[in-house]
Amino acid sequence: MDSFFFNITDTRYQVTQLFKEGKGYLNRVDISNGVVFLESKSLRQEREIVFKNLDRMVMVAMVNQGELSIYDQTNKQTTVIKEGKISIFCSSRQDMTITLKRSRDSDIFILFIADFFLKRYLSAYENEPIDFLYKKIQEEVSLEEIHALPVDALSLYIIKKLLHVSADDKMQSIRAEHRVVEFIMHRFGLLDIFTEEATSEEIRLASRAKAILLQDFTHPPVIQVLAHLCATNETKLKKVFKKVYQTTLYGYVQKLRLEEANLLLKEENLTIGEISKKVGYKHQGHFSKLFFSTYGVYPKELIRN
Repeated sequence: MDSFFFNITDTRYQVTQLFKEGKGYLNRVDISNGVVFLESKSLRQEREIVFKNLDRMVMVAMVNQGELSIYDQTNKQTTVIKEGKISIFCSSRQDMTITLKRSRDSDIFILFIADFFLKRYLSAYENEPIDFLYKKIQEEVSLEEIHALPVDALSLYIIKKLLHVSADDKMQSIRAEHRVVEFIMHRFGLLDIFTEEATSEEIRLASRAKAILLQDFTHPPVIQVLAHLCATNETKLKKVFKKVYQTTLYGYVQKLRLEEANLLLKEENLTIGEISKKVGYKHQGHFSKLFFSTYGVYPKELIRN
């Protein structure tokens, strides 16, 4: 059976136009054997892509504008991804149809990553996102949605850099693959993965603390109050939270703040100073440094995007 991931016989970056009408188009881009993406803009007609092969893969679908649906023929289920969402799927035995809905303003990006590409980056630690996803697609998974979050400014920024890799660029395929790895690091890094070492009781306690922090991470309760709300003591809460989420309570609050800032940076009417205050930082400079140390890019660059 033909493989979806071996459309090119050498290492050249290859663009195939699947559809074009006026300003609307649907392109397939083979970066290398193992990494493929579809890009769609301004479709005036509904378009379908049918998958019937045995490739094991992770699929990341971003709907910046418009809507798409995925029909899993094996399980007879349909998943709809609406505007402003990014979803991660695992699949090991495809028999599915992706439908891109018609929309003059549609903006859709779908990345397909083969298991043998992911295998390069395995760490042998089960709580690493790539190890978790790789293990998942070694099972008999027709189509499983693993994670869904809103579209964020950094994802748009990285994808824009990927789409603007030029045929005139030296080492074009490597440049594009580098952008894909950047995108993988960012999106996969948002997954919450529990180790088998954590007990169900520990996961419940850590999840309770997480839920409280999510309610107001700009002004989170101090550790004493948080422990009381979780019906435990400070020492146990800090220890269990670190065990389950591999980060401290303070680190998790910072992660939530920066993720929210990443979403707010899409808003054209907000300044960096306003965003930093909205997520709980009094000083814009401190916020910018934290953002750069986490994402490798300053907030002003995302606003320029």
